[in-house]
Amino acid sequence: MGTLAIVVILLAVAGGITYFIKSGKIKDENNNNIPDVVEEKIEEIKEQTKVVKAKAKKLTDDVTKAVKVVEKTAKKVAVEAEKISAKTKKTTTGGVKKTSAKK
Repeated sequence: MGTLAIVVILLAVAGGITYFIKSGKIKDENNNNIPDVVEEKIEEIKEQTKVVKAKAKKLTDDVTKAVKVVEKTAKKVAVEAEKISAKTKKTTTGGVKKTSAKK
């Protein structure tokens, strides 16, 4: 029963749109049964999508460059830490220093 109601409603809406297009109350200059208002809105959305896509691409490129810089910096820090670690191991004996406790 619900499916039949949905089908009837959709047919009524389609019929109403067709009636208004044929009577001239809704403009459709190229006679493709798509109201001109809808076509204009679709064109606006396409333009906005192009702008957003360009911004997203630029931001993605910027983030990629920043990640590469961070990666290079992290590698340099790791190399320096390795050098410091190697120096520290050479100067300590067994890693534990003996201290004398006086009381």
